[in-house]
Amino acid sequence: MVLTLVQWEPEETTHNDREMLGSEIRINLRTEFWKQILITTVREDFGQRSPLNDYHRSKGVQLQHGSYWPPEEPASEEQCASRCTMNYQCRTFNYNLQSKQCQMLYRTSQVSDAVRNRHNHIDLYEKKGYIRDCIVNNGVTYRGSVAKTRSERTCQQWSSNLPHEHRNSPGQFPEKGLDSNYCRNPDNDQNGPWCYTMDWNTRLETCDIIRCNEEVCVLCNGEDYDGFVDYTESGRECQRWDLNYPHSHKYQPETYPEKKLDDNYCRNPDGSLRPWCYTTDPAVEREYCNIQKCSGQHKLKGLEITKKCFKHRGVGYRGTVNQTTSGTHCQRWDMQFPHVHDFTPDNYQCKGLEKNYCRNPDGSEAPWCFTTDPGVRTALCLQLKRCEDDIESEECYDGNGTTYRGVVNKTRKGIPCQRWDTNHPHIPRVTPHNYPEAGLLRNYCRNPDGDSHGPWCYTTNPKVHWDYCAISTCKGHAKPKSIEDPDEVEFDSCGKREDRMIQKRSRIIGGSPGNSPWTVSLRNRKGKHFCGGSLVSRNWVISSKQCFSSCYAEFRGYEAWMGTVLKNPRSDDPDKQAIPIRKAVCGPNGSNLIMLELESAM
Repeated sequence: MVLTLVQWEPEETTHNDREMLGSEIRINLRTEFWKQILITTVREDFGQRSPLNDYHRSKGVQLQHGSYWPPEEPASEEQCASRCTMNYQCRTFNYNLQSKQCQMLYRTSQVSDAVRNRHNHIDLYEKKGYIRDCIVNNGVTYRGSVAKTRSERTCQQWSSNLPHEHRNSPGQFPEKGLDSNYCRNPDNDQNGPWCYTMDWNTRLETCDIIRCNEEVCVLCNGEDYDGFVDYTESGRECQRWDLNYPHSHKYQPETYPEKKLDDNYCRNPDGSLRPWCYTTDPAVEREYCNIQKCSGQHKLKGLEITKKCFKHRGVGYRGTVNQTTSGTHCQRWDMQFPHVHDFTPDNYQCKGLEKNYCRNPDGSEAPWCFTTDPGVRTALCLQLKRCEDDIESEECYDGNGTTYRGVVNKTRKGIPCQRWDTNHPHIPRVTPHNYPEAGLLRNYCRNPDGDSHGPWCYTTNPKVHWDYCAISTCKGHAKPKSIEDPDEVEFDSCGKREDRMIQKRSRIIGGSPGNSPWTVSLRNRKGKHFCGGSLVSRNWVISSKQCFSSCYAEFRGYEAWMGTVLKNPRSDDPDKQAIPIRKAVCGPNGSNLIMLELESAM
């Protein structure tokens, strides 16, 4: 397939000139829209750009609204995105991961009467232009609701010719998103979105909308950056993190849930100097993104500093151990001998790279260092002990937490909770008004709807609607029937359960489904097999820790399949049993085992 796009545009033209050019300029006005459609076609033929690049995904969220089309025929997410893009009225679609159906909607979650519900097997896709408050490049795709110019003049309705007559009407150019009196850029103006004004003396004026690469600055090396920039510093568009074309890579969102690998936004999952992304250019694998650094002194958000032990992966460890597990001395971070490297104190100012102490500047599994042995470049410092309170939370709840009235107000990933009585950044369905007996005070974690996973809250992160809180179940309190308390599961040094030693034959069969009755196939939210396991009791599965990014991975929508000898059984297989995974309990230090608790017993 050979495709040539020619975009003609006269030099030094004004908005008035462009309107008077008639049919010739109208072809140009439509070019940007059709360019997106044609690029989508090119991607389908040559495997470059995905139509999903234009959408922001919210995992486990279903948007309910009165205006929608009936569910489409089964299709992939990309096919649904192409259909929505080619339909001027479609702005959002719900995608069911099990039925492979999408439901296109006229509106986004930003409207006041939209309701976002949690759903294990549905993802919400919204056109980025409608949910971004910033512009990318010159803002042709901006669909926000700013309706004032940079001098605070109110914008004129696009459908009106008063006070200024014009030809940029919504009916003439439906693909330009000329809604209400919102700022838009229908003619690809290099200064960004603009509008006709309600001032008789000022025909039109540019709007003051911040660019996405200036909206949020990065601290340190941008490890916490969660902005909307999706282009590299050379102007190349970023590849989606959940896709492997045109570049295959290991940083899948489900494997690294704590890295915030959303859509195709720039991120820094590997401890690079600054945020970056894989590109949609087959000839260029990855590039840094052009995002400004914050001024002033930098400090990692929410990082707990420890000196005698380390927590999680040890990024906050600031002790003075300077030898590897084998006893080899560490090389100084400010030296380039015997190993040349980029992990210098100047490049990583927030990582505590002092002298030759063990540190974890790139988010590896534990603190490490370059060694003084020319034959061994790096080594872990695994002799360091993990802090005893690394997993346990300060508070606890009994049952499923419906009676919990503590003051924990952060999610398990450290995101502060949104107040129950506010509508920002999320419009909640659960409020103190409709759940008066649930104790919905301030922004404290609660379980008003009886969720089997325990207390949760809406978050203050606009891209994370809700999440569970880091609260443990109390020992000695009554548990729901058929749910075993993970605190009572004991391991010996080999990682086997002391209370299930009768399961002498329990094993993990090479990470693949086997033909033994205890064999388990672990499936992700799309129903794809990613690892194997063994059933050791009616509602516990043992597997390998290497199958998961951490002990705190997101398991909502994941299932354990049993009772079949086939890797891909038919949907009507009478022997297959699919049970959702409730949570995980990791083995002791040095163990490579993980226990998975099922929602219900076999």
